[in-house]
Amino acid sequence: MDSKLQSLTVARRPDSGGSEGTMIALLANHFLVQFDPSQRIYHYDLEISPNPSKDIARLIKQKLVEENSSVLSGVLPAYDGRRNLFSPIEFDKDKLELYINLPIPRNNSPMAANIEDSEEKFKLFRVNIKIVSNLEGKKLRNYLSKGDESVPLPQDYLQALDVVLRENPTENCVLLGRSFYPNLTRKDLGGGAIGVQGFYQSLRPTQQGLALNVDLSVTAFHESIGVIAYLQKRIHSLHDLSERKTRGFSREEKKEAETVLKNIRVFVCHRETTERYQVHSLTDEPAANLQFRDRDGKNLQIVNYFRDQYNYEIQFRNLPCLQTSRRRPCYLPMELCVICEGQKFLRKLSDDQTAKILELGCRKPKERKAIIDGVMAAPFSPSREMTKLSGRILQPPKLKLGDGGNIKDLIPSRHDRQWNLVGSHVFEGTQIARWALVSFGGTGDQKSTIPNFIDRLTRRCEQLGIYLNKKTIISPQFESMQVLNNVNLLESKLKKIQRSASNNLQLLICVMEKKHKGYADLKRISETSIGVMSQCCLYQNLARLSSQFLANLAIKINAKIGGCTVALYTSLPAQIPRLLTLDEPVMFMGADVTHPHPLDDFSPSVAAVVGSVNWPAANKYVSKMRSQTHRQEIIQDLSIMVEEILHDFVRELSKLPKRVIFFRDGVSETQFHKVLRDELQAIRDAFSRFTGYNPPITFAVVQKRHHTRLFPADPVSGAARNQFSDENVPPGTVVDSVITHPKEFDFYLCSHWGVKGTSRPIHYHILRDENEFTSDELQKLVYNLCFTFVRCTKPVSLVPPCYYAHLAAYRGRLYLNQTDRSSGFTRSGSPKTTPLPKLQERVKNLMFYC
Repeated sequence: MDSKLQSLTVARRPDSGGSEGTMIALLANHFLVQFDPSQRIYHYDLEISPNPSKDIARLIKQKLVEENSSVLSGVLPAYDGRRNLFSPIEFDKDKLELYINLPIPRNNSPMAANIEDSEEKFKLFRVNIKIVSNLEGKKLRNYLSKGDESVPLPQDYLQALDVVLRENPTENCVLLGRSFYPNLTRKDLGGGAIGVQGFYQSLRPTQQGLALNVDLSVTAFHESIGVIAYLQKRIHSLHDLSERKTRGFSREEKKEAETVLKNIRVFVCHRETTERYQVHSLTDEPAANLQFRDRDGKNLQIVNYFRDQYNYEIQFRNLPCLQTSRRRPCYLPMELCVICEGQKFLRKLSDDQTAKILELGCRKPKERKAIIDGVMAAPFSPSREMTKLSGRILQPPKLKLGDGGNIKDLIPSRHDRQWNLVGSHVFEGTQIARWALVSFGGTGDQKSTIPNFIDRLTRRCEQLGIYLNKKTIISPQFESMQVLNNVNLLESKLKKIQRSASNNLQLLICVMEKKHKGYADLKRISETSIGVMSQCCLYQNLARLSSQFLANLAIKINAKIGGCTVALYTSLPAQIPRLLTLDEPVMFMGADVTHPHPLDDFSPSVAAVVGSVNWPAANKYVSKMRSQTHRQEIIQDLSIMVEEILHDFVRELSKLPKRVIFFRDGVSETQFHKVLRDELQAIRDAFSRFTGYNPPITFAVVQKRHHTRLFPADPVSGAARNQFSDENVPPGTVVDSVITHPKEFDFYLCSHWGVKGTSRPIHYHILRDENEFTSDELQKLVYNLCFTFVRCTKPVSLVPPCYYAHLAAYRGRLYLNQTDRSSGFTRSGSPKTTPLPKLQERVKNLMFYC
C-alpha cells in the first residue's frame, strides 16, 4: 500500500534549480495576485429548475442578486455559470428557496397562432441555494510557502478565486473555456467563419506566489449572417443560392446543408423576440409544401401563415425549412433566420482559413506584450506588472556529421542555432537502389520537369552522402488525380508498380498536382498493404527545385529508409557521466494520443508510443500505434506497446535498457495523478514480463498547449544592443524559478528559434524521477535531444520522442479516417473501436511516419 501511495506523489524538485548557461533577463506574462489568507470564501450550490442554458443561468443569477440583496447579505457573489456560487460573507440561512421571473417565450414554437401568443411572457424559475463548504485562505498560503512538503494544493480555494477573478470580464465578453472574447478584433476567414481575438486567463500557484497567467487568445466563430448567405459561403455548389429562388436542393446539397447547420443556434428576424433556436435538421419537404396544425386543430400552410400573420411573402419556397425540435414539427423558413453571434466554429478549418487565423494570432513579441499589457490595464486586474525573472541560455551541443566516411564536427553558432549541410554528408546515409516514381495529375509542362527532378534529386542525395540510384526501377508512371479518389484503383496501380520491381521496392516517390485527401489512402496502402516507403511532394515545389527543398526531401527519405541526419558529437554518457555510461544503454520513449474532430462523437482515439533503439546516438525510433476508446486519454494498450518496443530494443542492441526516460505528451494538470497511477503501472507491468527486470524510470509530461510566454526584458540601448534582443528569446532559454511550480520538478524550455510570432516554450513537468536527475542534467539532456530530430537542420521546439509519437499517432489517424468511412460524424449506438491495419514487416521497424 505504501508503494502505491508513493507512486501517486508527483516528484519534488531535486535542488534549487539549474545553474548552467548564460543569464538572461526576462519578463513572463504572469501577474502576481495578492490575496488575504484570513479571507474565508463561502461555497454555495445553486440549483435552478427547470434547467436553463448557461446564458439564461447568468441572467437568473444577475436578477437573483438584484432582487434579494438582503437575503444574500448585501454581497455580489461570483458565479461560474453552472452550479457554483462563491461569497465573501456567509448568507443568513444555509438553505434558501427563491423564485425568479424572466421574460422568455413560453412556447418553443417559432410561429405563434396569434399576435398575443408571440409576445414574450415571463417564465418562472425555482432557485435552491445551499451551503457546501467554507474555504480557508491560509491553506493556500501554507502551500505556497515552501515549508511544509505534506500540504496538498487546496484546489477548491484556488477554483473559488479563479471564479472571482473571472466574474467581471464574463459580464462583457463571450466566454469559451478559459478565454474571453470581447469582440475587439475580427477577421473574415472566408467560408462563413470569422477569427476573433480575445484573451486567456488562468490562476496558477508559482514559486513567487499566486499568479494570473494572461495571454492573447484567438479562435474561429461562425459569422453572424443570414442562413441563406451563410450556406452560400459554406457550400461551394450553393454560391449563387440567393439568385436562384425557384430552385431547390439536390439530395447531396440538402445533406451537406444539414451537416453544416446542425446544432447551430439561430434567431428569427420576422418578429421581436430574444428566443434562440438550435437547428436539429432540415425538413424533407420544401417550404411550399409544409403545413402545421394550429391550436384549433386546423392545418395551416407555412407560406399562407407568414403572409397572413406577418404580411411576409416567403421567397425561397423550394428550399426546406429548419427543423428546431427533435420531437414535434417546429419549422423556420431559412430566409428569416440569422446565425447567432458568439458560436465557436467547431468544424475543421480549411488550409486558407487556418493561414488567416494564424496570421491574426501571430504577433511579434513586442506586439503580443503590448496587447497583454492592454488587457491588464482594465479595472478588474490584480497586478499591472509582468513578472520579472532571470532565465539561462544553455549552450548548443557540438554535432557530428559525415564527410565521405569521415566524421565532421560542427557547433551551431548562428543566433537561431540552425546549421547547414553545405560541404557535409548526413551522419549516416542509406543505399536506395530500387525505387520508382508515380505522378498524380499535373499539366504537360509540369510532367516534363520529372526527368530534371530525378537528376537533381539523385545528385543532391549524392552530395549529402545518400545513394539514390540515378535510374528508377521502371519508367516514371503518370496517373490522373482521379486515381486518388478511387481507393481500389489506387491500390491496384501501386501493387502493379511493386510487382514490376520484383516485390522489392525500397522507395516510391509520389508527385501530386495538389494536396488531396487520397494522400491518406496512399500512405495506408503503401505501409499496411504493400510494404514500401513513400515520399510525397507537390509539383509547385518542382517548379523551383531549390537546393534547400531537395536537401529537405533527401534527409526525409534517408531517415525513412533507416539513415540519420545528425548525431551528438559529445555523446550523452560523456555529458552526463554521473548517470549514463556507454555500455549501459538508455531508452527514450515518447507517447501521445490523438482524438477525433470535436464534432465526431464516434471515431476511436489513436495512441502512439515510440522508443529509441540505438545507443549512445539515441536517434532512431520504432513506433507502435493502437486505436482505443473514443476520447480516452489514458493509453489502454500501453503495457503491450512498451513490451513490443523492449523486444525491438533487444533485437537491435542485444540487451535491455538500463534506464528508461518516458516523455508523455498531451496531458493536462488535472490528469497528472491518473496518468501517473495508470500509465506508470502499465510500463512496470511491461518490465515484469522480462525476468528480474525493473529499471529506474523518469516519467515527464510535456505540455505545448499552455499560455506562458517569455519576453526579453527591455533591451539595452546603443551599440551594446543585440540585434535580436527585441525579438524572441534565443534557443536554449530555460526557466525553472519564479513562474514554475512552488514544489514540483518542472521547467520551461524554449529550444527553438521563433521565426514567426512569439515563441512558445515547452513546459516539462516531471511526475516521477527514479533516475534522480539534477535540474541541470535533465535540462541539458532534453535540449541536446532537440538537435537530433531527423527531418531538419535546426533544434526543434519539442523533445523528439514526443514529436515522433505525435507524428505516428497522426499517421494512425490517417489510416482510420479512410478505413472507417462513415457517412457522417454522428452515429447511433455506442462508439466502437475500429482496429488499425497492421504494418508490413518491411516498414514497421523504420521511421515511416517522419
